Amino acid sequence: MSSVAVLAPTGEPVGEAVLDRGLFGIEPNVAVMHQVVAAQLAARRAGTHSTKTRAEVAGGGAKPWRQKGTGRARHGSIRSPQWRGGGVAHGPKPRDYRQRTPKKMKRLALASALSDRAAAGRVIVVDRWRFESPRTAEGRAALAALGAEGKVLVVLGDADETAWKSFRNLASVHCLHADELNTYDVLDSDVVVFTSDTLPGRPQAEDSEADGA
Repeated sequence: MSSVAVLAPTGEPVGEAVLDRGLFGIEPNVAVMHQVVAAQLAARRAGTHSTKTRAEVAGGGAKPWRQKGTGRARHGSIRSPQWRGGGVAHGPKPRDYRQRTPKKMKRLALASALSDRAAAGRVIVVDRWRFESPRTAEGRAALAALGAEGKVLVVLGDADETAWKSFRNLASVHCLHADELNTYDVLDSDVVVFTSDTLPGRPQAEDSEADGA
């Protein structure tokens, strides 16, 4: 069973959190992570690209010249694909790039990504953010005190609006609501920072205490 220190925004340890083994302690499945990330990126595509076929290009109703006797190649329309200004053969048309990904696969991919970050010591848990007002300088100082370097993913909850505004202008920080936690953003970051409220999975120690009560 793995655990991680719970830190104050100043970097001082204030407790310890037990990580859910099913989310932070599994063997990462690289193939599933790849498939889920590919599906996420595909779903972001607008799919609005469109080209006109020879049937959609205006003009070209008349045969440009007679079939025989001119010495030139035969043509039926100046809007055929080989003509400048003509239609496009086999060009892109609007389409939906979304791929169907089973929920179990998404959960496994997310657990694999979180387990990879936890194994590398790149998961940080803060007890709570204490910003009195939105200040980017304080947000930068807090991450520095926590030792969060590189690309940082900060997972926030409904009550963390002030923290959100303190981090959102930092180029190396990506803020995400706990309900939107996904495989791509975890893998795209060097460090993942949770609060005690947004840490996925309740600690087993708390569960046993609740059961005993």
